[in-house]
Amino acid sequence: MNYYFLGIGGIGMSAIARYFAGKGCATAGYDRLRSELCAELESENIDIHYIDDIELIDKKFLNPEETLVIYTPAIPNEHAEYQYFRQNNFKILKRAEILGQITKTERGLCIAGTHGKTTISTMTAHLFKQSSIDCSAFLGGISLNYNNNLLLSNRSDLVVIEADEYDRSFHQLTPCMAVISATDADHLDIYHTHNEYISAFEKFTSLIVEGGALIYKKGTKLEPKVQKNVKVYDYSATEKADFYAENIFYEYGHLLFDFVTPKGKIECIDLGVPMLINVENAVAAMALAWLNGMSAEEISHGIASYRGVKRRFEKHLSEPKIFIDDYAHHPQELEQSIKSVKKLYPDKKVLGVFQPHLYSRTQDFYCEFASALSNLDEIVLVEIYPAREKPIEGVTSQLIYNQIDNPHKTLTSKTKLLDVLAEKDFDVLLTLGAGDIDAYIPKIKDLLTREGTKAQKSKRQGINKICTFVHSYNNKQNKKFTKNNINFGAFWRFWYNFCSKQQRKQRY
Repeated sequence: MNYYFLGIGGIGMSAIARYFAGKGCATAGYDRLRSELCAELESENIDIHYIDDIELIDKKFLNPEETLVIYTPAIPNEHAEYQYFRQNNFKILKRAEILGQITKTERGLCIAGTHGKTTISTMTAHLFKQSSIDCSAFLGGISLNYNNNLLLSNRSDLVVIEADEYDRSFHQLTPCMAVISATDADHLDIYHTHNEYISAFEKFTSLIVEGGALIYKKGTKLEPKVQKNVKVYDYSATEKADFYAENIFYEYGHLLFDFVTPKGKIECIDLGVPMLINVENAVAAMALAWLNGMSAEEISHGIASYRGVKRRFEKHLSEPKIFIDDYAHHPQELEQSIKSVKKLYPDKKVLGVFQPHLYSRTQDFYCEFASALSNLDEIVLVEIYPAREKPIEGVTSQLIYNQIDNPHKTLTSKTKLLDVLAEKDFDVLLTLGAGDIDAYIPKIKDLLTREGTKAQKSKRQGINKICTFVHSYNNKQNKKFTKNNINFGAFWRFWYNFCSKQQRKQRY
């Protein structure tokens, strides 16, 4: 069977494309933009084109008897290739339907929730992968441990899957075990009300197979509808639960805590990515590991060696300025990300750049976005990233801008972003959003590096001028000062020695 993907560059779609290509199947696809991920797929011999044109599709994918078409909901109905496949009786499936088929033949560990599911999924996958149990995984982000969003195993029938609630996609899955991290309102363009959104998660719990398990965050708005013989557990990082963290503390740049299970405790867990929100994510991942029989040693080693996810609070520069990029695109995620940065760098000025994701989400949560962004020292807003949506009249980034309770704010376009940043004074830069703001990361790094080089050069020039003056004046006046004023003479000798050291540093 051949596999053709509409929207192949999406993080979830690309994992499935890699899965079939890895099995030796002919795999190709279309995407609107040639992203870094698309370039990687091309290097793996997957053919991709970027113009909606039937003529660009290889002939071997045009036989409905031999080709399965997989598409993302981001593809509009009027898309020419999509219409061609529909009108010519091709079998067309959503990405979630493919994952659903996989969970019917393998034991799915499915992670759902408004926030945290990508981090919990990659943590879970890494825990199992580095242990004696092993797993396969379809991830919603690029794991920094493996530089991939697809992990395969030839010795385990466990598969970790990020369960996406958009368009009720996760209702296609048949989990063996499931995690629900949050049910805060989102995707109201699909669900219309928060209650409907919660109901979708409750239906998801009913899909867990008999003998399986549900693990959900304590306090989450949710009434599980599990089948008989499905065990239900809760977890927390802040209060007692079936699985929880206690004795959380920072030490020499490490974040340590004890992991409490229903039958004991694993002490001094060293969190590989030391963000406070990751304690909660780690508890969920470790709960899955513990329920599947992973040893305490394997759990401790796996969490300590976890490196994170690309675009999830990913640090790109430490100097001359600190630069962090984060995928946060929901008000609660923005709040957590900003809080983490402020906690890590309490004495530094933090500038945040936010690209809103989707017109509908902006319309629903512009006040909440503004409230979260107001906690930054300075804010730069760019235009909304539309993804699958068409514009909504009156919905722009201006809605958020008007509600931000902070005088240090700027509204600009992506094309002018670098010019705006060049004029700003800050210590920490935090870029936020799930759109294409990450495409600017190389240019932003280059800008900050160049500005840092200029500043260092200016500093060196200033030191050189001081050194020249001190050496010259010392030769002429040092004797006079040391005789008439011993304290000033000592001070002057200190400056002489300091400048000499600075000049030696610059030479070497």
